[in-house]
Amino acid sequence: MNKYLFLLSHPAHFHMFKYSILELKNRGQDVIIVVRPKDVLEQLCLDSGLEFYRIKDRPNRFGIIGLGFSLFGRTLELMRITKKTKPDLLIGSDGVLSYCGFVTRIPSFEWYEDDAKAIMLYSLMFFPFYTYLVSPKVVDAWLWNKKKIGYEGYQKLAYLHPNFFKPKLEIKNQYIKEETYFILRFSALTAHHDMGMKGLKDNFIEKIIQSLSKVGTVYISSEKELIPKFKKYALKIKPLDVHHVLSFSTMLIGDSQSMCVEAAILGVPSIRYSSFVGKLSVLEELEHNYKLTFGFKPGDDQHMLSKIEELLNVTNLKILFANRCQQMLSDKIDVTAFYIWFIENYPQSAKIMQNNPDYQNIFKGVTNQPICK
Repeated sequence: MNKYLFLLSHPAHFHMFKYSILELKNRGQDVIIVVRPKDVLEQLCLDSGLEFYRIKDRPNRFGIIGLGFSLFGRTLELMRITKKTKPDLLIGSDGVLSYCGFVTRIPSFEWYEDDAKAIMLYSLMFFPFYTYLVSPKVVDAWLWNKKKIGYEGYQKLAYLHPNFFKPKLEIKNQYIKEETYFILRFSALTAHHDMGMKGLKDNFIEKIIQSLSKVGTVYISSEKELIPKFKKYALKIKPLDVHHVLSFSTMLIGDSQSMCVEAAILGVPSIRYSSFVGKLSVLEELEHNYKLTFGFKPGDDQHMLSKIEELLNVTNLKILFANRCQQMLSDKIDVTAFYIWFIENYPQSAKIMQNNPDYQNIFKGVTNQPICK
């Protein structure tokens, strides 16, 4: 029996690893979960019945100095946990793993899907200390491509691939009765890589709502506090149910890169408004190769409104995007099955992927029965 430590520091990390964690547990492996609380992350773990260690989140105050002290403190916390639990591998998407692994000599793995240059400060601080970087093949690891294990897929496919996720209309109907509805998703833009990045402003949001309200109902999901006039649109939902509601929506619009990828993978048209447009290979591939999402930079408001109107006037919009989604899925692997194989078979799996990356094609295809329920 092996022992694996997963560090989760964002709700997206919970979703990315939840099926891998469950399957590893089912196979008798020892899994340790460490949580750095953010947004609904702890609640997701609690709702799923997962036991975990908790380490401190980074402070929102004191700028780069506060971030430095927080990083040092979290690294010490994680080292205490590793000393107590003695894991064989460190897995996650948080820079403290790299330092902890480097000091303790435990192999550490960064699971990520943003191009290294798009998260340059993070890359420079942490990538040199990781054992391997595990990312979609399309993602550029910049100075560390020799460390990269590239797979034909996306992180969000680890929990939204049809082998694992089946949208349930009855869950959606618990929250929303309408057939035509739209979700607006707003990011807090407080992460280290969000510095200087711009998202949707209130006056533009009003114009979007006016346009969409002519056709259907608008709901808002937001990491940040909504201003009073937008609170009536708030989507009140259990965090675990969000992807069922997203699956049946007509369109997603927002400044969250993660949720736009999720929508695209589910075959839901997504429009993103962000300074990151043109800088992230995963979204560029989903936009230009599969036409599942559309990006607009801040200031390009009119073109974005025109795209919204264009999509609203497309006949059989859902069928069109479902077909595009199927094409994408046919090109990609079952990401969770790959994750489990890679983790359980390390270090041989790393050697196989570096010498024969086409080996991963054994994980292509949609099965009739999910591996985990």
